[in-house]
Amino acid sequence: MRGILTMLLAASISGAAVAEDKQDTWDLTDIYPSVEAWAQAKDALEAKFPDVDACRGHLGDSSEKLLECSEMLSDMFKEWARISSYAAMASDADTRDAEKQKRRTEVRIMGSKFGERLSFINPEILEIGEETLRSYLDEQDGLDPYRLNILDTLRQAEHVLSPQAEEMMAATGLVRGASQDTYRTLANADMPWPTITLSDGEEVRLDQAGYTKYRSADNREDRKAVFDAFWGKWKEFERTFGTTLAGQVNAHVFTQRQRNYPNSLAAALDNNNIPEAVYRTLVSETNDNLDTLHRYFRLRGRMLGVAHPAYYDIYPSLVESDKEFPLAVGKQLTLEATKPLGNGYVEVVASGFESRWMDAYPRPGKVSGAYMNGSVYDEHPFVLMNYNDDYESVSTMAHEWGHAMHSYLASRAQPYPTAQYSIFTAEIASTFNEALLLEHMLKTAESDDERLYYLGSALENLRGTYFRQTMFAEFELAIHEAAEAGEALTGAKLTEIYGDLLRRYHGHDEGVLTIDDLYTVEWAYIPHFYYNFYVYQYATSLAASSLLAEAVIQGRPGAVENYLNLLKAGGSDYPYELLKRAGVDMATAEPYRAVFARMNAIMDQIEEILDRQNGSVAP
Repeated sequence: MRGILTMLLAASISGAAVAEDKQDTWDLTDIYPSVEAWAQAKDALEAKFPDVDACRGHLGDSSEKLLECSEMLSDMFKEWARISSYAAMASDADTRDAEKQKRRTEVRIMGSKFGERLSFINPEILEIGEETLRSYLDEQDGLDPYRLNILDTLRQAEHVLSPQAEEMMAATGLVRGASQDTYRTLANADMPWPTITLSDGEEVRLDQAGYTKYRSADNREDRKAVFDAFWGKWKEFERTFGTTLAGQVNAHVFTQRQRNYPNSLAAALDNNNIPEAVYRTLVSETNDNLDTLHRYFRLRGRMLGVAHPAYYDIYPSLVESDKEFPLAVGKQLTLEATKPLGNGYVEVVASGFESRWMDAYPRPGKVSGAYMNGSVYDEHPFVLMNYNDDYESVSTMAHEWGHAMHSYLASRAQPYPTAQYSIFTAEIASTFNEALLLEHMLKTAESDDERLYYLGSALENLRGTYFRQTMFAEFELAIHEAAEAGEALTGAKLTEIYGDLLRRYHGHDEGVLTIDDLYTVEWAYIPHFYYNFYVYQYATSLAASSLLAEAVIQGRPGAVENYLNLLKAGGSDYPYELLKRAGVDMATAEPYRAVFARMNAIMDQIEEILDRQNGSVAP
């Protein structure tokens, strides 16, 4: 439940290899000066847990008591977020350190205990009654920051259980996450990864990092060999991964039924009051416009010189480039690209670069991928990168600093209870910056080949962030509906459902792109399916940012202020309503059609360049 029990989650992860300069590592002493100070803060917060009991049965005594308890809990949430962020980021900086991992686990257990102790709040809020609560809110200005959470608890009244049942639901949280834990261990630590020999004689191990690297090999036979070996190994564990994913889906169905929701989708979306029409419009609009995706695959085949592309042809770069982008260059490009948002925006990013808000380079033991943690309210956001001196790294940096500026602006415009924003709006800020970066790179490109490189990168990003995530969202919906109907979700059944979607999205039956049967086990590889209707928000956010970025790039009056106001709003209202206020209704077709228009416009530019080059890159 959202309500007063909203708890803060540090962002997650996923890449690899060697920090060169302390300046380019983050400085966690901004949070706590030492591990000892962190431990003292953790112990001090845990010692305060019994104070919560003084609020049990007394929230409705008076507006003053409700305010006192709300402020106490807010302070505790804020400190817990600080403690957990420090532990998580310290561990991510070096996952080999057992003590750091231990501290991270301690915080997770502590959070579970905290949640159990707070389980009485939502039932008690409902017991007070709407009339009394509204009178408290009217007479006590200090309750304004808590108004949305209090009223949201009332909105979800039919889904709040008895105090005893709420305590039980909180206590089963770790149990309901067991399937995800099993998946994570098997997929990342225990899988017996295959080894193959490439056409040049190199022997490579296809773990997840190896697959990501070699699936884009220049030699087409190598790509097929990589796919065959990698997905063949996942196929061997199809039954096991079917069990873990079915367990997670059934946990969602259990929660949905316990909380009296009509289906699992409604239960997941209701946490942020997202209309089901948003999810279903996303899926229907995308299915109605798969010809745009198919056009991309045909263009990809043309640029790669492949007459009949297959699934293993989707990852090679459309245009090769050996141009390097050292970190200093990447920082400068990010600053120049975001200039349309004003000097104030750019100055904060520049200050963050100089003040060690970012851990930039890969190194042994550091987690892979990239993320932003903006949960430390009284400090600044922190960005984790694995910068590799390529354009993708520049784009990723612009993306993550979009998140960072969202947190920075929201934290300075909002009190703590309304500063934390939903994932539904989070990816808007990141993909918005990617659009600004592309616009800047196209304006400054010195040749058609360079323009093709940036356009191709943007095109692939749209495929991966919009169409692929929507396909994932449709798969999530299908498997939850199957479970709700009483169907057994075996590994074979999941492969069948995913395979049908994979072939439809990629135009297999139309001869657009061939999907081998072996590759339809890909669902087992995707960790996001354990996150409970999470991935659709990547697609909806990109759709929203397409509209908002277009307005800024075109210089429409008020566009910059409108966008920055959206970021500053944080979590002060439901995310769907915040976007409507910014002029974007995600339950309508318009934002999704903006994505298709943007993608087709990019392909128009690519084809124009190819035609100008007399089809020199065509087969």
